[in-house]
Parts: sequence; structure tokens; C-alpha cells
Amino acid sequence: MRGCISRIGKALLFACSLTCAAQAQQIPPLAQQDLYLDALQSISDGRQTDASEALIRMIENEPQHAGAWLDLAIIQCELGRGAEAERLFAAIESRFSPPPVILEVIAAQRAKGCKGWQPQTRSTAMLGRGTDSNVNQGASNPNFTIGTGALRVELQLLPESLPQRDNYTFASYDVLRELSPNGTLGFAQVRAVHNDSLTEFDTSSLVGGIEHPWRIGGWNVRGTGLLALHGLGGKLYQVQSQAQFRVTPPVKLPNTLQFSVVGGLSHVEYPTLNNFDSNTWELRGLLTYRNGRTQGHATLGYLFDKASADRPGGDRAGWYTSIQARRRISEYVIGELGWTRQTWLSDTAYSPGLIDEIRHQKTQVLRGALIFPVDERQAVQVEVREARNRDNISVFQYNSRQVQVSWQWQGF
Repeated sequence: MRGCISRIGKALLFACSLTCAAQAQQIPPLAQQDLYLDALQSISDGRQTDASEALIRMIENEPQHAGAWLDLAIIQCELGRGAEAERLFAAIESRFSPPPVILEVIAAQRAKGCKGWQPQTRSTAMLGRGTDSNVNQGASNPNFTIGTGALRVELQLLPESLPQRDNYTFASYDVLRELSPNGTLGFAQVRAVHNDSLTEFDTSSLVGGIEHPWRIGGWNVRGTGLLALHGLGGKLYQVQSQAQFRVTPPVKLPNTLQFSVVGGLSHVEYPTLNNFDSNTWELRGLLTYRNGRTQGHATLGYLFDKASADRPGGDRAGWYTSIQARRRISEYVIGELGWTRQTWLSDTAYSPGLIDEIRHQKTQVLRGALIFPVDERQAVQVEVREARNRDNISVFQYNSRQVQVSWQWQGF
């Protein structure tokens, strides 16, 4: 993962100097350059097995490519192939007369030994307190109407259907672990929110999944499958399964940008509700930006939600837009800012004869956070989140604001 990629990345930088120092090396043909770039991309993706195979082919066709020799030697050592790694290190020393800095890298690798592939794990734990202005997503407007024509009746919502404020305590734990030396990752998350008074709106979730990268021609592909269980008030409320693919085409962009296409299918079941299960298809474009202290992404996508039964409003379609940014403001402060907008338009009236409107929903969420690192593994986070749901059916309109403070542990 990051640690492994970081070690290999340093070796790649050294390999560049070694390549330049080899007087006998000639510029490889275009096909060889593409093969080497594929190998570097495999290393970046954590696909060490694929990288090893590509570098072996590279050396067979271009034996004077010193950088490929060093990259391959380090990868073979990372995979536990000590004899092969030593053979490659010895060949580098005799064939290319490497400069002292490269000899130091080789010596350090030998001293560390080739213990074989060691799966790495990253984890994060959070514990915090917050306040929510609308725990129950109560309607903004207390008045509503039902019926049609002469039977149209104006009513008023009961107090429990209006916004209710409460404070809450939350805890979460995330873990990401390598499952194979060829880039397969497993991930899991558990999260729980407990309200001080309105415990019937306590929420919990358990998410687990697997992710795997591929390289097909010049295209990078990453597939993800997950299963999520969501609870409300101590009972299972929603079960979600999802399959998703992210495809990055070989488009020439500035080094700070990357464009991908994301597609997927989600199936949602509601064990305690009838006629609300659905299947949602998504297709969206994703533009990612990384430059020094700043990183972020913007996405725009189309979604189609197919109801599996007689759900109120029937099928629906919508658009999803998101802009997220993160910047290290100073040595002691990191800032995050995000905005999302989700729209849904149903096919049919929500409840003919009772609520005849075709539901049109627009939800916007604005989030801001400041993170104050305490040390390399701990940080304090202050976050503000505001949601506004604009719906043409008044009983579904709501606003909410959350303010929370949390403590984070990395590698917990």
C-alpha cells in the first residue's frame, strides 16, 4: 500500500539516476517505453506481480535499461524471491557500475532481507460529540394538504413530525488491508451514533468490501464490491449491496489532473418497509486534482433508480454533483470543504388520490472542516455540515445543521 509504494517510489527515483549513468544505454523504442510505463503504473497501483512480469519482459527486450533492472530487483525482494533479487543486484553492480547512492540502496535492501510479501494495514478510529438541529429530519413547513378538488384538506403536522434538536456521541473505525501482492484490498467500516434523548433515531452501520485494480492496454480499471448494513433505533433498517467500476482512460492531461469514468449498480432492501426496495444505476465522470498541499475532485453523474415493487412515485431519475477539496493550510491546520447536490424526479404521482404531485426532490449538503494534527497519528477535527432538502411535497422538506468535534487516531 502507501508504505510499499513509498519505498518503491524512492527506488524509482534512484533508478532514474542509474539509468542516466549507464553510458551504454540507448533510448528504448516507443513500445519499450510503453511497457516500462505500464510497469510503473502497476507499481503505483500496488500490483507487484503484474509489475514484475512487465519488467521481466522489459529487460528481455532492452537489457541495457538499468532502471528496469533495479525496479525488478526491489520488487522480487518485496515478493520474497531472495535468490532472484540477489542475482539482479549482483548483475546491476557488475553491468552498470552504479554510483554510491545506488550501492547504498542495494546494501540497505540486502541488510533488510527479502522476507516476502507482507500485507500492510491502515486504520483510523474516531470518537466525538456533536449537535444536530434536526435529528428526525422533521418538515420545515408544519402545514400540508391532501386530496384533490373539493376533497382537498389542509392539515397541520404533529409536533413530533417537526424538527427536533439533540446532542449525540459518535464513534467509528475504518480499516484497509492488502489481501494480495497484486493490489487486492479489503476494507471495513463500523460507525455508531447515539443521541442523548431521541434514541429512536440512533444510527449504526457496518460496511465491508473488496477492491481490485487491473491494467487493460493503456486503461486503468478498478473494481469494487461492498455490502452495507444500516440500523435505525437499534433495528436493521437498510441492506445495501453495490458493484462499481472506475475506468481511467489514457487521456493526456496535466500531471496534476486525472479523469475517470465511474459506473455501478446498487441494490437496496428495507427489511421493515414494504414496496421500497430498489436498484440504482449510476454513470458519472470524475476529475481529480493533486498539486502539492492541495487535492480535490469534482464529479457529475446521472442516476436511474428502478423500483422493485409499487413504491410511491414509481421509478425515478436524477443527477448528482459533487466538489470536494482538501488543503494543508499550515503545519498545524488542514482544511476541507465540500458541496454536493442530488436531484430526483419520479415517474408518477406519489400517492394518487391522496398526494397527486409527482415528487421532485433537490438536496444540497455543504460541509467544512478544520483538522488540527497533534502528532503523526492523532488529530482533532472540527466539522460543520448543513443539509437543505427542497421538495415540491412540503412534508418532505427539511433543513438540518450538524456541528461536531472529534478525536482521530491513525493506525489505531
